[in-house]
Formats: sequence, structure tokens, C-alpha cells
Amino acid sequence: MSEPDKHEPGPAVPPLDTIDDSQRIPPPRRPAPPRPRPIKAADDIPPGAIAAFGVVGMVALLLVLKWGIPKGIDWYHHQDWAWFTQWTATVADPVHAYLSAHTVGLPLTATSAFNIWLGVGAASLVLSWFTGAVGARLTWTAHGACSVLMVWDAAPVAGRPVAAALAVLAWTIGSLFALRGLSLRPLIHLHNHNHNHNHPAR
Repeated sequence: MSEPDKHEPGPAVPPLDTIDDSQRIPPPRRPAPPRPRPIKAADDIPPGAIAAFGVVGMVALLLVLKWGIPKGIDWYHHQDWAWFTQWTATVADPVHAYLSAHTVGLPLTATSAFNIWLGVGAASLVLSWFTGAVGARLTWTAHGACSVLMVWDAAPVAGRPVAAALAVLAWTIGSLFALRGLSLRPLIHLHNHNHNHNHPAR
């Protein structure tokens, strides 16, 4: 004969209830720390020093206006700027020659195409510099690539490497302004999905 079971039954487990997200109580927000007051460096400078700095600045400005600017103008007139005009011609003349050879039979003349080339380059440079728009920077990049290809194709055979190199240098100098602030490093956004919610007791 089997013995009766002496183990008492355990307490009943209440059913688990779920609540909607709208009924969840978010954790209390901590108050933001007070912002420090801005440091006013001018309050620590005595008025006499400020007046002295103002007088020195005015004297320096007068000296620049009286001697600095005339000296700069005189230096400018005595410099030989032939290297700049030659550099410009080394890049612009092959582009004009390329457009003249490849606009035959088109409604667009070579002069109009050359003016469009100049206008697109200047406009994309200015817009890229001041706005940083992606479209303007793409236009500037395409303009530079097309310019280098045209220079390489239309320049004299013996001078093609030098002409193309000068075209690349001209484009990179302009890119200092057009591509200002551009970074190739990817941006990684980290999101914290572990949110602690306080659930009301049931």
C-alpha cells in the first residue's frame, strides 16, 4: 500500500499582466545643473589699460594708412607678375583650343562655351565656399576634372604633363576654399536603447 503524499501544494502563482507603453511611468528627470556665468574679461582690465590699447591701436592704424598701404602698392607695381599670367594661359589656352575643336557643328560657339566654363567654375567655387552645398561641391569637382582632361588633350605633346600638373594645382588651390571643412571620416551615431522604466505595482 502506497503512502499518501506528505508534500503540501505550493502557493498559487498569480497571472502575469502586461501594460501598455502609454501607461509606463518614465524615470524622473534629474534637474539640469545651473550654467556657469560667462567670464567677462573686460571687467578685470583697468580702464587706463583699455584707453592705452585704444590709443596704440589708433596710432598703428594711422601708420598703416600713411606708410603701409603706399609701400604695398609700390611693391605690387614693381613685381613681375608674368608667372601668374603664364600659368593662367597654360591652363586657359588649351581649354579654349579644346572647346574650339569640339564645338564645330554645334549651335554653341567656342567663345560661349569658354564663357560658360569660366562662369560655372567661378559660381561653383563661390557657392561651395560660402554655402558648403553638396551640389556646388560636386559641380566644382566635375569642373576641375573636366578642365584637367581638356588641358591634357589640347596641350602640346611635350608640355602635357606640366600643363596638366598646373591645372591640378590650380584646382587644388581653389579647393582650399571650395572644399573647406569637408571631412572623409564617417560619423558614428551611438544610440542607447537600454531605457529603464518604472512599472507600477500590480
